[in-house]
Amino acid sequence: MPPFDPLDPTATRTTSIMRVRFCDTDLMGIVHHANYFAYFEIGRVEWLRNRGVTYASWAARGMHLPVIDAHVRYRAPARFDDLIEVETVLGELRAASLRFDYRIHRAQADGALLIAEGSTRLACIDEAHAVRRFTDEMLAVLKSPEKSPDSAPVQ
Repeated sequence: MPPFDPLDPTATRTTSIMRVRFCDTDLMGIVHHANYFAYFEIGRVEWLRNRGVTYASWAARGMHLPVIDAHVRYRAPARFDDLIEVETVLGELRAASLRFDYRIHRAQADGALLIAEGSTRLACIDEAHAVRRFTDEMLAVLKSPEKSPDSAPVQ
């Protein structure tokens, strides 16, 4: 099934900044490979929050977005205390699924270094785990640009 209307590239991007925690690293002092999926989740949750909705509010209404596919490609190591930027983009929106694309960068004196990139596909399901189309309200949020920090959250 083809995607819905083309997504507005200016409305689909969110950037989250975080610092690598010591507990995210392995014995070599670099971020353990599995933690990048947690960083992707931080980006996704902030992406929704920046559009005035929380994942919890959708879950309370019986609509869930489980990850059904995930990919990551590692480009360079991240280490404890690195300040990293998680760029999250809604790359595709379909009737009952979506794909987020991610790029994780570390700031350096000579520019940003690409640490990892990847994607996750999420399905829209109900409480019984049956696949459901996105509601019109959900689609409106997913197609909206970031709101200003003082905007009231969408309930």
